[in-house]
Amino acid sequence: MLLLPFFWLLALQIQLAAALLAFPGAEGFGRNAIGGRQGSVYVVTNLDDSGTGSLRDAVSKPDRIVVFAIGGLIRIKDRVVVSKRISILGQTAPGDGITVYGNGWSFSNADDTIVRYIRFRMGKSGASGKDAITIASGSNMIFDHVSVSWGRDETFSISGSDASNITIQNSIIAQGLETHSCGGLIQTSVGNGISLFRNLYIDNKTRNPKVKGSNDFTNNVVYNWGAGGAYIAGDSDGLSEANIIGNYFVSGPSSTVAAFTRGNAQFHGYVEKNFVDSNKDGTLNGQELGVTSSNYGGLALQSRKFSYPAPSKILSATDAAKYVQRFAGASKVRDVVDTRLISELTSWGVQGQLISDENNNPMTGPGNVAGGTRATDSDADGIPDDVEKKIGSDATKNDAMADNDGNGYANVEDWANSLIPESYY
Repeated sequence: MLLLPFFWLLALQIQLAAALLAFPGAEGFGRNAIGGRQGSVYVVTNLDDSGTGSLRDAVSKPDRIVVFAIGGLIRIKDRVVVSKRISILGQTAPGDGITVYGNGWSFSNADDTIVRYIRFRMGKSGASGKDAITIASGSNMIFDHVSVSWGRDETFSISGSDASNITIQNSIIAQGLETHSCGGLIQTSVGNGISLFRNLYIDNKTRNPKVKGSNDFTNNVVYNWGAGGAYIAGDSDGLSEANIIGNYFVSGPSSTVAAFTRGNAQFHGYVEKNFVDSNKDGTLNGQELGVTSSNYGGLALQSRKFSYPAPSKILSATDAAKYVQRFAGASKVRDVVDTRLISELTSWGVQGQLISDENNNPMTGPGNVAGGTRATDSDADGIPDDVEKKIGSDATKNDAMADNDGNGYANVEDWANSLIPESYY
């Protein structure tokens, strides 16, 4: 008789663990990614491309929570391949945070990954025909407050029929390099959901994004797309079911075509309160896009919203633009690249350009990224001594993976989560 309550309790614990958000403010299809919570902490202690203490080494094996003892610029020659159940908590880096520059990243099959507050900048030295970030397969991932730029093919691409339950939120996807200059493919199959919330697509000629499958595109801002178009609805065989809600499309100097293009009868979209500002007059003063198929590139309009995990609060398109301006990207400390991009956005149509070389004006490369001061960590568990006193852990004992307060997050996650102002979510 005593076994039944035990199994009920065990089942309840499993259910609660599955329902725990990746972090406070995690939303959408990827909101329950577990990251490295069941493993160990890896502290990045240098800015080397590889070897012990490097970021590449940190993500090379599964079940790790990655924190940073140092900030700065990491130059990479080869692509970084990420293992399963990894948390990359860039907000823990001192100084100006972390920028990775020089090639791309693969998150294919990196199931249950959490990535926050880090800059991925590929550039001309990256592998030709490759993306800055690629996901070809895998499930349960969330990318929050990341800045991704200068892809050689796509900049941030999720393209695979079995890629599912992935969220990109509060991020910047920028300046895919000419001649391709693409924001990214977001192409899966119906039933394999992707959420895109409160992101800024900027200075990409096309694919901002190009969508197929089950997709929720809510409260994003698209700025200065080129002749290839902004939101591309399908443009290929295969059923699509998308919510397109509260987004703002702002034309820039390179924008010569309508915001929506290439829809077809297979692309079913629920659309609501999207705005377009096409006058390039330096003021955000667009108009709501009328709910007609022609205004949305010929997609098949739906009268009911698809039942996808929506943001806890859906903003107006104008408020989404304000939010993105303040918080999108690795915005705990904005670097010179993101600062420039936000300056273009807030010119509201006057500034912006498509680029073919990130080292030319006006970008002039990734800039300097201050390393900051390394904190004292007596037990080398990844949590600074002064923080351990505040959260009630022991600065003389490796207890970063313990859960002292019983909230489901490891002590190291509690520290990382506390570094983010609640206004961000």
